[in-house]
Amino acid sequence: MSASLNAAVATAAVATDAADTATTAVEPLAVLGRDVTVPLVTGGEVSYAALDYAASAPALQRVWDDVAAYAPYYGSVHRGAGYLSQLSTDLFEQSRVTVAEFLDCRPSDQVVFTRSTTDSLNLLAAVLPADCQVFVFETEHHASLLPWTNARVTYLNAPRTPAEAVATLERALAGRDPYGPALVCVTGASNVTGELWPVKELAAAAHAHGARIVLDAAQLAPHHPVSVRELDVDWVAFSGHKLYAPFGSGVLAGRADWLQEAEPYLAGGGASRKVARREDGGVDVEWHTTAARHEAGSPNVIGVYSIASACRALTEAGFENLVERERHLIAKVREGLAEVPAVRVLSLFGDDAPRVGVISFVVDGWNSSHFAAALSAEYGIGVRDGLFCAHPLVRTLLGSEPQAQGECGAPEAAPGERSLNAIRVSFGAGTPDEHVERFVRAVGELVADGAKWQYRTEEGRCVPAV
Repeated sequence: MSASLNAAVATAAVATDAADTATTAVEPLAVLGRDVTVPLVTGGEVSYAALDYAASAPALQRVWDDVAAYAPYYGSVHRGAGYLSQLSTDLFEQSRVTVAEFLDCRPSDQVVFTRSTTDSLNLLAAVLPADCQVFVFETEHHASLLPWTNARVTYLNAPRTPAEAVATLERALAGRDPYGPALVCVTGASNVTGELWPVKELAAAAHAHGARIVLDAAQLAPHHPVSVRELDVDWVAFSGHKLYAPFGSGVLAGRADWLQEAEPYLAGGGASRKVARREDGGVDVEWHTTAARHEAGSPNVIGVYSIASACRALTEAGFENLVERERHLIAKVREGLAEVPAVRVLSLFGDDAPRVGVISFVVDGWNSSHFAAALSAEYGIGVRDGLFCAHPLVRTLLGSEPQAQGECGAPEAAPGERSLNAIRVSFGAGTPDEHVERFVRAVGELVADGAKWQYRTEEGRCVPAV
């Protein structure tokens, strides 16, 4: 590649405003939407407090600036001989290197770009060897609970301590067929409780029994460093939209053998190395053995580049700083909620368990959908309510008996369970102190004084009555 082309790629990889990327242990990273104001039903406007990071984190300003710097150079990937096509291809493949470094992958590992964590785990499920046994805790997000329909699945009961999680897995693996392939799927941090799981210990248990392990790092990677080598996991999956990168891209990184031995996840251009007609009228196909084997079609180069940009930004900010600041925010929220007797925080492993900035709770006397609607309409605070695509876990934490029907029902709940839902507040590297302080104050005021507005159920959601 020419020196001028290398220079262009380097230019596109640099944020246009370096001052925006600076951080300390007490300052949030700059994110899009930080200055957005929203109307309140009680009158006036307020800056929006985005406290739903566990669903989708706001894009880092650094990522947006990097993408804007690259946008004029946009071109087809792996398809063209032109300058912009070569530049875009180089940027795409360099992004693969950046992600591998971010995850501390082994030299032999492959980084496959997908649409999301869900897509990554469905890809892995599609390449499982025949008669593979899969072991998964009922506490998983649906993305890692549901894809294994073509395998023999053992669902493990929710553990109440990290040690119990390891012991439960060891017992299950000890009773498996010792000669067939096996896979363990486990989360790094719960999308409901935020609690960290003993991934390294679970990986050791899996390998001791001849099984492999995939880590769902969707909630872990945005908050803590993830080292494939240190954790000794076989694969890791995560989504860009939770890692402060927009545009709908994800990653599956890890061992190449099962990926190379299986038919492509999608058949089409890019996955095929050579295609020829046979004399009998059929078609012979030679598939790629690289990551391209499972990346058919024109790739989402901007989405991929945004993930790489986010990986660089978080690394440069320093996870030590980010973790320290997040602990400060977690303490603020937990201490504030503890002062409201009506609030019950949900937990598997107990109050002292280490966690990321994800906290779910219920409020006595309140339907969770109603409470979340009031936080939004009266305080400009965005949280999430429901079962968080982790229905078995939330039902375990809340108990199976539905509460009395409240003023507003839970969205998309089964009959008889319209009140069996919770509220989730989540935050991260871009959250200012004011947002969590406003949230804690709002919880206290709503519990003490009630909502200032009337609400009704509309298409399954609780909304302000007008």
